[in-house]
Amino acid sequence: MYDIIIVGAGPAGLTAAIYARRAGKSVLVFEKSTFGGQMTYSPKIENYPGFNEISGNELADRMVEQALALGAEIEPVYVSSVKSGAGKITVVTDDGEREAHAVIIAAGAAHRRLGLDGEDALVGHGISFCAVCDGAFYRGRNVAVVGGGNSAIVEAAMLADTAAHVTVIQNLASLTGEASAAAALTARPNVSVICNTVVSGYVSEGGVLTGLVLKNTEDGTESSIAADGAFIAIGLAPENAPFAEVASLDERGYISAGADGCGTGVPGVFVAGDCRAKMVRQISTAVRQISTAAADGAVAALAAAAYVDALPKGE
Repeated sequence: MYDIIIVGAGPAGLTAAIYARRAGKSVLVFEKSTFGGQMTYSPKIENYPGFNEISGNELADRMVEQALALGAEIEPVYVSSVKSGAGKITVVTDDGEREAHAVIIAAGAAHRRLGLDGEDALVGHGISFCAVCDGAFYRGRNVAVVGGGNSAIVEAAMLADTAAHVTVIQNLASLTGEASAAAALTARPNVSVICNTVVSGYVSEGGVLTGLVLKNTEDGTESSIAADGAFIAIGLAPENAPFAEVASLDERGYISAGADGCGTGVPGVFVAGDCRAKMVRQISTAVRQISTAAADGAVAALAAAAYVDALPKGE
């Protein structure tokens, strides 16, 4: 039995692993997808303390290396459920069950989709969520970015380096990301921004995206634009269904935390990072940054370690 199992190897989970190991606890980390989580999609990070500039992949690699060097175990498996009972936490994975005295849920969140007809079939055939991953396929072509926050601005700026033209489609009256980044983006000659507009449909031919149907949110008029690629950057959605037995989910699917910011109300079950409901808001979106996720991970790890230390000896 492990002292602490951590579900998720993003910045919250990896920081939790580092802190838990430094507290002398045995640690097992599960990650179903990419070690490093969403930060691996960022080609350039300029606001993480200690680095003037670093890529998301490099920062993720450094966190993984540090956790492993301290003795944490990391396994690439999917967690299907977490159960609490008989004085232990049972984590059910696609590779069997593991037990621990405590668990930290740091499962992060996934890219939101528009939910339009035909969207799923076009993912990978014109629809993407990652300019780092897929931007090179659209060199010299016309692309669209859907969204107006920081993630959309970053995606659009990267695409503008190689695409013929980038059209940013924002449902609000203006871009809502960092002002300096928004100004730099709109100043680029091959970038245009369409505000007060939503994507109402996809146009495709032969199973490949060829354009977007747009709807003005003020007067309801529809129009269309040609697009070889569409990058959806409208935020993240939590994937917390596997944890419903041991955590309370809010109306958006995020895990509710107690006054300490990391407790779930179930003994031995803690939460950290983007999967956690957060009260601090910026514009209409909770503040979800690498630094805040790392802070969550540290707090949750220390709380979990203290919980394990307080257990009666022999348990």
